[in-house]
Amino acid sequence: MMLERPELEELEAEELAEPHVVPPPPPRPPAKRTNRVAILAAVGVAALLGVGIYVGIHSRTVAETTLAADTIAAAVPIVNVIKPQGSAPDESLVLPGRTMAFTDTPIYARTNGYLKQWYFDIGAQVHQGDLLAQIEAPEVDHQLNQARADLATAEANSKLSGITAQRTASLLKSQSVSTQERDNAAGAFAANQAIVASRTADVARLEQLQSYEKVYAPFDGVITARNTDIGNLINAGAGAPTTELFHMAATHTLRIYVAVPEAYSPAIQIGATPTVTLDEYPGKEFHGKLVRTDRSINAVSRTLLVEVDVDNADFKLLPGSYTFVHFTLPGRAESMTVPANTLLFRSEGLRVAVIRDGKAVLVPITIGRDYGDKVEVVSGLTAADQVILNPSDSLTSGTSVRVNNGGAAGAA
Repeated sequence: MMLERPELEELEAEELAEPHVVPPPPPRPPAKRTNRVAILAAVGVAALLGVGIYVGIHSRTVAETTLAADTIAAAVPIVNVIKPQGSAPDESLVLPGRTMAFTDTPIYARTNGYLKQWYFDIGAQVHQGDLLAQIEAPEVDHQLNQARADLATAEANSKLSGITAQRTASLLKSQSVSTQERDNAAGAFAANQAIVASRTADVARLEQLQSYEKVYAPFDGVITARNTDIGNLINAGAGAPTTELFHMAATHTLRIYVAVPEAYSPAIQIGATPTVTLDEYPGKEFHGKLVRTDRSINAVSRTLLVEVDVDNADFKLLPGSYTFVHFTLPGRAESMTVPANTLLFRSEGLRVAVIRDGKAVLVPITIGRDYGDKVEVVSGLTAADQVILNPSDSLTSGTSVRVNNGGAAGAA
């Protein structure tokens, strides 16, 4: 708001009427005391600056030293280690096989004729000496009758010649007959005795042929085939497959033939007791015995043929079945095992990395059996070695490493 002229004049008059009082200046300190305070303040500021600079430089130096030590420590790889196990475990070798009857044979006729009767069919369990079939052979019967008649004639002639020989020998003492007659009678008697022996042998042969008219079981077993029937013409011998009358198999004990690879042949010992499994009996094991080998390596398959006998008293196993035979191969006492993830495959050969004097050393090894997750080491390691787990492919001998104690304990 603007003041009017009269009002301004009144204000000026009042200011002129009142006198203006100026306050006196404050007293000044002595000059000597002021200089001393300034010097002390400057010294304090300089000391604080020096301490700050020293602390900063020292902290930076310590940080750089720590960083360098951490960098060097971080450059050293941290590894997990494990010690080799003392000996390789027993290994189970599973190989395929096929069961066979302990005795398996065809039965043929030994005389000609016609089949008169059979008494057992397929699947029948028979015992040794059981009559299986009967053959009708009239020709053999007639020949036997004739041979017996010839034998009777020869015996009669021999008896007569014997009496004649004895009588001429007596008459010779009284010179009633000549020596020539006595010798002729003695010779006739000897000849007749030979004829009797011949006729006796002929009768025995024909009796044997006649006995073949009855076919008997040669052993205890089961009839697996019957290839004849009543009225069939029987041809003696085994010249043609059609002449086979029966087929028998002894199944109380079964043979299993297994081809063992050459690499495992030294571990196969006669007397071992492998187990046998079949798909048709899941979870069930049959106990066998290794009884023999062919003692030779097959030049084509490079295998050793072995025979395992299995008791089959309950007749659960059938000849011709496909089986799996489990052999237990003993581990080598001088060998060790390491995990498979410790192996390094290099151009110069198989290696493992071990720690010696704080450095990694690549050691050549020789492996034996492969167990999948671990391998058998035959040479190159000792029980005291620390083997590095999962070594880097770039790891070389002489590289400094650190052991991860927690990882080593976990791996062990």
